[in-house]
Amino acid sequence: MGEVLDEEAVRRWCRLSAEALGRARAEIDALNVFPVPDGDTGTNLHLTALAAADALDALPDGAGAPRIWRALARGALLGARGNSGVILSQVFRGLADVLAPLEAPPDGAAFAAALRHASAVARAAVEHPVEGTILSVLSEAAAASTAEAAGDGPAEVARAAAAGARRALERTTGQLDVLARSGVVDAGAAGLCVVLDVLAAVAADEYPERYEVPARTAAIPPPEERAEPPDSGGRGPGYEVMYLLDAPDDAVHELRGRLDGLGDSLVVVGGDGLWNVHVHVDDAGAAIEAGMEAGRPHRIRVACLHAGDGEHRPQAPRTGRAVVAVTAAGGLAELFRECGARVVRREPGAAPPLAVLADAILAAGDEVAVLPNDPEVVALAEAAAERARDCGARIEVVPTKASVQGMAALAVHDPLRRFGEDVIEMTRAAGATRFGHLEVAGQEAVTSVGMCRPGDVLGLIEGDVVAIGADLAEVARHILNRMLSGGGELVTLIAGAHAPPGLAAALEEHLGETHPDVEVGVYDGGQERCPLLVGVE
Repeated sequence: MGEVLDEEAVRRWCRLSAEALGRARAEIDALNVFPVPDGDTGTNLHLTALAAADALDALPDGAGAPRIWRALARGALLGARGNSGVILSQVFRGLADVLAPLEAPPDGAAFAAALRHASAVARAAVEHPVEGTILSVLSEAAAASTAEAAGDGPAEVARAAAAGARRALERTTGQLDVLARSGVVDAGAAGLCVVLDVLAAVAADEYPERYEVPARTAAIPPPEERAEPPDSGGRGPGYEVMYLLDAPDDAVHELRGRLDGLGDSLVVVGGDGLWNVHVHVDDAGAAIEAGMEAGRPHRIRVACLHAGDGEHRPQAPRTGRAVVAVTAAGGLAELFRECGARVVRREPGAAPPLAVLADAILAAGDEVAVLPNDPEVVALAEAAAERARDCGARIEVVPTKASVQGMAALAVHDPLRRFGEDVIEMTRAAGATRFGHLEVAGQEAVTSVGMCRPGDVLGLIEGDVVAIGADLAEVARHILNRMLSGGGELVTLIAGAHAPPGLAAALEEHLGETHPDVEVGVYDGGQERCPLLVGVE
């Protein structure tokens, strides 16, 4: 970098940081006792930095510093792992906020200002900041860089920030009782020091053989009168939940409040509609459901924080191949069972509890395909599958968004095929099935085809309203004709609990007259909300 923090220097810093964290991963993991002693902080920081470096490598040479900084921030956000990894991604975002808009490489003062902003936004992302952590060390690094900034270039500022961080790292042992009792510095802070040391090395173009990670020292017993910090006492929450979230910015404030009431170690970073959420909770399903209410969670990860404890030790999966289907309706449950699936029932309009779904998957076998059959259940199914995979099972979620897609997937399921091939065929069959349904409007609303009023019949195709009418059969004929306009070989009609007698038969007769080459299957699903479900393969 020399005296210029340009595109090439940022690329080198990011790649070398990922490599240095990879080499120091085990040493940093060994320091990990706060907020939970799960021994993965070094690994999480390494994976986060690696995701950022990969994002930069994907850009062409000469992309320019603005694109480089934004890609660095986004890559880290998408790949952030664990509490410290999420905070590190916010550090990169804070730097990008200040440095990306600059038309020229930053001078020392600009880089110091960027570090101060990074410290502020990282601290703001943590719901209950604790001193003696990566946040404290980042604050000291920013303060040291500011003191050095007057008249100096970014190289001197980077060296000052790294030195300030190292001084602050040594003090973390005395700032948190749990660190003192274990004889360690904070693991996340140690990782941050490595990242800043690499920056200083790039600045000086002098690279050490290794970057120091302080080893564990003799533990310091706490004084009798010292109070036990709430974060270090007891078992703590059972699960770490992380997910990316597509949500408007104004929905995140309420989400923070909900998650804060469910657990601790809450960190929410991001912006502009994309967020990375991290929290420790006992009820992982509730944390995911909160994200589903705020927006669209994806890349969900659920990890047990007490894998060695008897209460939370995962059970070994049962051996064998199976399919698990989720549904709310009794008739649909019977249909899925008849097709060979194990069924998990849910309440209408709600997702099943995460633990229930995960246990059902493990009880089904060690090679399991999961059919969520509802767009609101797909994310939860991914989380349950991730938990089951931790126990050694091979689990795949076929992203079925409707029951008719689940039935199409089951129709091609072959337990004698290799598991991967079977999942591919099921996914292909589900994807080739268009789905629609009828429902009755409960209130006045604006739709894509006009205003609807209470009692109106709505015809929907893949979630979009395409017809409004007064007669169920008339609207059903409209959506059938529209769905078959592009062709189709098999139509599935599933009558609901409140479908009028003869509706399915009348539609079958209509199809016989208008599309005589189409095979029709009629079933009783018993679903409450939708008088009719339609599938076209």
